[in-house]
Amino acid sequence: MDKQVKVYSTPTCPYCKMAKQYLRENNIAFSDVDVSLDKEAASEMVEKSGQMGVPVIDISGKVIIGFDKDEIKKTLGIA
Repeated sequence: MDKQVKVYSTPTCPYCKMAKQYLRENNIAFSDVDVSLDKEAASEMVEKSGQMGVPVIDISGKVIIGFDKDEIKKTLGIA
């Protein structure tokens, strides 16, 4: 799989934890960006998504707001 997956998250967000767990269970490599610590990444996330809320998942430029399992599967092309 050659898609770049970036998860914008915070340590206290339950949906962030679920999204990252889902990616791990499906052996999908991702980078995790803690927007509570990284203000630059937080700005980048808002610019990409128009959202303040997390998680925001960027899969090779396709932005998914929240933990949307079906959209993640569709974007990654997994069954």
